[in-house]
Amino acid sequence: MSRGPDIGIALTRAIERGSRRARCPAQILTADWDRWASATFHGARHRIALALLPCPATEAWLAGLTEAEFDVRGHLVADVDVVAVRRTAARVEADLEVLTVELR
Repeated sequence: MSRGPDIGIALTRAIERGSRRARCPAQILTADWDRWASATFHGARHRIALALLPCPATEAWLAGLTEAEFDVRGHLVADVDVVAVRRTAARVEADLEVLTVELR
């Protein structure tokens, strides 16, 4: 019995949904994740590269990502960092680091 997509797929889908709602659809260029644990929590560290069209909606969405809420079943998005942004006339590329924690 399938439990649904893994956390990496679920998170990228949530990011795509959020960007579409903000009217700046993101294309996922790369996405990778590793399991993470502390004494009290289990989760994952994610590295995601995005491409977006240059526009005010993109800039506003990127600026608000650190405070954004993401609906990822069974997980809490604990931290989002925009670690790099590259801009050209045709495209904006952004690198994200995200920490998710499993809800138990």
